[in-house]
Amino acid sequence: MTSQRDPALVVIQLSGGNDALNTVVPFTNGIYQDSRRAIRLEEHEVHDLNGKLGLHPSMSPIKSLWDQGNVAIVNGIGYPKPNRSHFRSMDIGHTAESVDVAPDGWLGRAIREIDPEHQNVVAGVNFGRGLPRALHCKGVPVASVGNLATYGLMPDIEDVATRDLALDIFTRMYGPREGRDAILEAIGDTGMSAYLGADILRTAPEQYRSSVEYGDNMIAQQMKDIAQVMCADVGTRIFYTQHGSYDTHSGELLNHATLWDELSNAVGDFFADLEEHGREDDAIVMVFSEFGRRIDDNGSGTDHGSGGVAFVMGNPVKGGFYGDYPSLEPRDQVEGDMAYNNDFRGLYATLLDGWMGIDPNPVLGGNYEQFDMVAR
Repeated sequence: MTSQRDPALVVIQLSGGNDALNTVVPFTNGIYQDSRRAIRLEEHEVHDLNGKLGLHPSMSPIKSLWDQGNVAIVNGIGYPKPNRSHFRSMDIGHTAESVDVAPDGWLGRAIREIDPEHQNVVAGVNFGRGLPRALHCKGVPVASVGNLATYGLMPDIEDVATRDLALDIFTRMYGPREGRDAILEAIGDTGMSAYLGADILRTAPEQYRSSVEYGDNMIAQQMKDIAQVMCADVGTRIFYTQHGSYDTHSGELLNHATLWDELSNAVGDFFADLEEHGREDDAIVMVFSEFGRRIDDNGSGTDHGSGGVAFVMGNPVKGGFYGDYPSLEPRDQVEGDMAYNNDFRGLYATLLDGWMGIDPNPVLGGNYEQFDMVAR
């Protein structure tokens, strides 16, 4: 699989802790059936993958990608001594550091490797409010886009002359100037990065044409925005967005179905959009969550657990299962949870090295066993 363009990575964070057991379902397993009396999915409901495991019923578009050989499923993904706190476990996923608290994120460090001179202020773009820890790294500019259609500096100023005057003041305020202390210099760099990033990204919707009709929900529109920026050729290599909440303590059957319906259709539309634009070989999508959920349901949903699942999708992906499905036998459980059997940093290393062409060692701070899942 080859592409003349630089490879792009799209990361989708499933916030809240996705229930791996009801995502990739061991529908023939008696322990699963007994443990999930309130929320189990039956054999006739799931999308059968191999006679033992099946995808959630709402994941039809992802099942279609699986049938094309373009979906890798990493079962039992996690890390040693799992933490069931949303905040700590997500921080571990964001920083690739499971023992200490790291100062920056793994994708921020990756952007630093991609663009060490900070020549492209949109090498990494987050689609959503705020800046996820995964993208934070000292000195690395990252744009954060709430809505691409209205993104920019002072978009509410309709009078052209007034807006030009305001932008002129902005550039003089934040532009390079001698004699500043370190704090003011950092603020100035951030301000100018925001100005330049807005100027670059606002051109993407103007250039974009597509027959693909995305859904009327947040994740669908964010995937559309990602496609627009990718098609604009502005040099963005890392895209990030979030979907949720997957914290399904109650009402899981309905809520989980709705979430995966939105996400699966958004991902399917995204890949259809790339194909329409001749970019189907240019991007890989990784979907992850901070942890899985407990094996036993609680009568309406599931509580925080471990042993999650990750998906890697796209034309350049060698589809299939990676890693054994965690055992549900009581002797193999970790305090009522599935044990992890694949370190998430091995997946990060695979995507950095095998897809992005980045040495994973300075990004992850060590060597991790990689998967043979990328065809380049």
